[in-house]
Amino acid sequence: MIAHTRMTDGFDLFGITTPGLDTYLSSLQCQESLVQASRNVKLLQSLSKTGQSLISQQLQPEVCRGVELDQEKGLEMRKWVLSGILASEETYLSHLEALLIPMKPLRAAATTSQPMLTIQQIETIFFKVPELHEIHKDFYDALLPRVQDWGHQQCVGDLFQKLASQLGVYRAFVDNYKVAVETADKCCQANAQFAEISENLKVKSTKDCKDQSAKNSLETLLYKPVDRVTRSTLVLHDLLKHTPSSHPDYPLLQDALRISQNFLSSINEEITPRRQSMTVKKGENRQLLRDRFMVELVEGSRKLRHVFLFTDLLLCTKLKKQAAGKGQQYDCKWYIPLADLTFQTIEDCESTPIPLVQDEEIDAMKIKMSQIKNEIQREKRTTKGSKVIERLRKKLSEQESLLLLMSPNMAFRVANRNGKVSFKSFSLTSLELQMLTNSCVKLQTVHTIPMTMNKEDDESSGLYGFLNVIVHSASGLKQSLNLYCSLEVDSFGYFVNKAKTRVYRDSTEPNWNEEFEIELEGSQTLRLLCYEKCCNKTRQSKEEGEITDKIMAKGQIKVRTNYDVCICLFQIEVKLSMKFTSREFSLKRMPSRKQSGVFGVKINVVTKRERSKVPLIVRQCVEEIERRGMDEVGIYRVSGVATDIQALKAAFDSNNKDVSVMMREMDVNAIAGTLKLYFRELPEPLFTDELYPNFAGGIALSDSVAKESCMLNLLLSLPEPNLVTFLFLLDHLKRITENESVNKMSLHNLATVFGPTLLRPSEKDSKISNSSQPISMNDSWSLEVMAQVQVLLYFLQLESIPTPDSKRQSLLFSTEV
Repeated sequence: MIAHTRMTDGFDLFGITTPGLDTYLSSLQCQESLVQASRNVKLLQSLSKTGQSLISQQLQPEVCRGVELDQEKGLEMRKWVLSGILASEETYLSHLEALLIPMKPLRAAATTSQPMLTIQQIETIFFKVPELHEIHKDFYDALLPRVQDWGHQQCVGDLFQKLASQLGVYRAFVDNYKVAVETADKCCQANAQFAEISENLKVKSTKDCKDQSAKNSLETLLYKPVDRVTRSTLVLHDLLKHTPSSHPDYPLLQDALRISQNFLSSINEEITPRRQSMTVKKGENRQLLRDRFMVELVEGSRKLRHVFLFTDLLLCTKLKKQAAGKGQQYDCKWYIPLADLTFQTIEDCESTPIPLVQDEEIDAMKIKMSQIKNEIQREKRTTKGSKVIERLRKKLSEQESLLLLMSPNMAFRVANRNGKVSFKSFSLTSLELQMLTNSCVKLQTVHTIPMTMNKEDDESSGLYGFLNVIVHSASGLKQSLNLYCSLEVDSFGYFVNKAKTRVYRDSTEPNWNEEFEIELEGSQTLRLLCYEKCCNKTRQSKEEGEITDKIMAKGQIKVRTNYDVCICLFQIEVKLSMKFTSREFSLKRMPSRKQSGVFGVKINVVTKRERSKVPLIVRQCVEEIERRGMDEVGIYRVSGVATDIQALKAAFDSNNKDVSVMMREMDVNAIAGTLKLYFRELPEPLFTDELYPNFAGGIALSDSVAKESCMLNLLLSLPEPNLVTFLFLLDHLKRITENESVNKMSLHNLATVFGPTLLRPSEKDSKISNSSQPISMNDSWSLEVMAQVQVLLYFLQLESIPTPDSKRQSLLFSTEV
């Protein structure tokens, strides 16, 4: 058990099982992508001249063209990054200007007979703000014309180098920041007029509606330069990443990054005081029963702990950091004698809310882990030294520990019986406590945290692709029941419901013969659950009085490639057939080979033929789902019956006028599956092959304002049919999440389902790698899928998407035929 505790009158424990965590983490292994043009060039250069000259002559031009194309795409992304930086600078300047607006009248009033603030107070509060504004105004005015007059050889490195050389002004501002905030707070308390001014500072909007102003407090705006300077290195990293090393800007940006990093490293960070541990007594005849890792909630922060269960005591410890060569030592954090131990429900105690980590933060950790694993695999192939690999393994271990720390979110609360942190049964002296924690080193049964770094490199990380499952029939029932089956697969450490058969009524031998297409993400296990459909109100849940179905049997099997199997669930046997298709083939977009129908046809061809802005299939599916699928649990995640989806596909392709009637009679999950299939079979993704690399680069930008500018400009660069269809779908998905409490589909869940469907690029430009080393597809796929999910999630989280006037008029009638 891995758990999470809260230290007040009792303890809050949150847990996930270690086997699930193993599956979760093992699915994140990463290797380099299949195609790297630079590697091809190196391989061709290393070929022996004898007998290889003809091959070189034939392949070298094509490879060079590929390298040039990649560089051109990188330089194009450089423009988007700089555009984003400009937008970020414009916003920052508006914040500084908002600070300068009250500064001038306050300074003028300071020389009158009734000053609001003294000159010294004004100088302290607004210290170095005019200088910062001047520096960034000069930078913005110099950068803007260069980006407007853009060319791939355009240089901007000198501007960033100059900006970095002026960071000394930020040193003075940061050193004065605490005093400035304290002075402003005292002045607000002493002067009501200044307090009102400081709470209503107007920041000029940089969006389309420039006549509107946003209000910010003085304290919020004073923090903006502090935040700005800490992000300076991240912005330079973004720009360097998309600047070729051969570009004249590269050494200048490297120098600017060096100056920025040195400046940041010189700023001392505050160290939070270490929390005191508590001590109490031991019992007699003590034996260790079990030990596990847990996550403890301490004053709102998560802490990794090692918990030991003795015959008379529950002991929570922290593994001390030791110098090289020294043995392990534990530090006691708390303990409870079992005689005083009680378990509490949410209703029994008033506990603080669980601080959950956002799904996107967890995804970011997984991406970082995958990148480190990629580096480890590359080092294993290219070097014999172990120092670099050891350093990377240590870095990976830190990330895995962080992921383990942030993942648990299920509460398990323990408390002492009398509700106090002192215990009557016994207490431990400091010497006895030291002896007990020292013995834990020898007694522990869990010697290492269950991380992926402890696994063999060739250990299976599960299957990626699509699993076609046919649920045939069930036998062994002793009485007639209304029975249905639910199919679940493990995904990142927990089981997710993926499909559900229809209810087969009043039978001892149900024959469903229903086929489902289930997407696998590093899955290893298929779980089958049989339910009796509850048709009366005799069984109700305790919380809301809802009618619940009774689970009759459950079982699981390992997911393999192709086979028929009979699962024994207690006395019930269920027959299944399975066929697996790897992701390499199942997600491959095919070039458009037809002009008729809608599936596999370019979206602009369909909209032009239909004289519509959004394809008819998209509008009809969305309308039917919004009519009766908004409360469907797992809508878009749960698979519909494959034969129903194929029937709808054929009806839309043949322009069947009765398709609306068909849809009303079908399960809503089949309609959702048809819509997903349409986007999946587009010959080119909705976000287009040309812009996809830029979307993937834009989502990785560090500065939030720069990211927004880049992502919105890229979105509005899409062809009109693609843009209008996406905005129509985006609006629909947001309405789905309004019923999240019922359908259990959050923005992140929908982004996970639709991200690869809408963004996955076609493979028409793919090349065969010349590397002699075998390369796994799973890791590169995982990284790419994560980026696709993040792009869609970004747009889902935006409250609205502002459009320029030139686009707005064309979007007004986006849903009309």
